[in-house]
Amino acid sequence: MMIAELTEQECLELLTTTTVGRVGFVADDRVLILPVNYVLDGRDVLIRTAPEGILSPLPDTPIAFEVDRHDDLAGSGWSVLLSTRASEIDAAEVATAPGAAHKHPWAGGDRSRALRLTPETISGRHVRRDRA
Repeated sequence: MMIAELTEQECLELLTTTTVGRVGFVADDRVLILPVNYVLDGRDVLIRTAPEGILSPLPDTPIAFEVDRHDDLAGSGWSVLLSTRASEIDAAEVATAPGAAHKHPWAGGDRSRALRLTPETISGRHVRRDRA
């Protein structure tokens, strides 16, 4: 098995290849990990959520954002992890991000609260298993 660390640039390039990631945070003394749709804006991740939803307390809270992908047939995969904090932004800011017009939250209902996840660290790994 080969495990290789990814550069920040490689991580950012991989984040452009999909639109679903996971936000990890602590709420009510429990670790929660929730799937979210996202748009990449430079190094930042933009998400939309319900105004009073479970992600409402995120601004100024330490959180993790993770995206991964694997291919069983090829025997390879990758994972990118951001240690970050969220800040509230205007929904119009999300709408002007590259590609945002074609990406909408899968969850129904009001998703008018917009958050910017600005990474403090970005790390990633690529894994490839030996072919037997």
